[in-house]
Amino acid sequence: MNILILDGYNLIHRAAHGFKKGDHHVIFNFFRGLRPIVEKFKPTQAYFVTEGTPTGNIELHSEYKANRKSHSQEFKRQLTTCIEILQTHFPLLTVNHPDYEADDVVDGLIRHWHPSDNVVVISSDTDFIQLLNEFDNVKIWNPIKKKYVVTPDYDYVRWKALRGDPTDAIPGIPGVGDKTAYKLIKDVNLLQERLADVTFKETFYRNIKLIKFFDLGEKMNELQLSKPSRDWDTVRRRFGEFEFFSIINDKSWQNFVMTFDPLWLSFKRHRSLEEVNRC
Repeated sequence: MNILILDGYNLIHRAAHGFKKGDHHVIFNFFRGLRPIVEKFKPTQAYFVTEGTPTGNIELHSEYKANRKSHSQEFKRQLTTCIEILQTHFPLLTVNHPDYEADDVVDGLIRHWHPSDNVVVISSDTDFIQLLNEFDNVKIWNPIKKKYVVTPDYDYVRWKALRGDPTDAIPGIPGVGDKTAYKLIKDVNLLQERLADVTFKETFYRNIKLIKFFDLGEKMNELQLSKPSRDWDTVRRRFGEFEFFSIINDKSWQNFVMTFDPLWLSFKRHRSLEEVNRC
């Protein structure tokens, strides 16, 4: 099977920075960009993963992601609409866990449901690079750079634990930048020397816990999955209300439907949504 996993919020945030004409530009950019991704990778099954609240990481480090800017009510409205339309009428399984980040859910989908399938993850989030260290069946496609991410020749989690991650408000170890972190990861003896420092050691291992994806294990049974129904007429009507005329004109709409329809068939060929939920 060819599995496509979409980092949902990452793609919607990207849509917010595209074409900005009209009251529904995020929704327009998102769905206009979604079709070519599905067309390019032609998956047997596709997942759209959304965010939960990372309660465990916040308990471990109260400042975790506290530096993220709050979004406008208008953006939140359009984000909610994107997800609602997907959940209701698109043949992508919209999935999340209320207590874990999308990153952890993506890891769980690969680790527990698709360990031997060909998987492509669509995201510009560098946290997913750690998947390349562990899974030979996984590729990451950066939709901004439009190319696959190269597997690093070092342990990405340990490297990032040393230099920190400012985007998630994870402080690094003072005096350790990208080059020093790489040097320490490649030289085991040198790293062990530095770990003799208690503060260094505590920060390093705390950061590993924050950065490394949590193995959901039995919590995979708690995932919340969408149950969409095929109703392209309703989708086209809603797009018409949004004035997405370049998507719903006869020629474009035919291509749009033809891109997604094979995924409806995949539900019947493989397993029902209820069976997926019982995995």
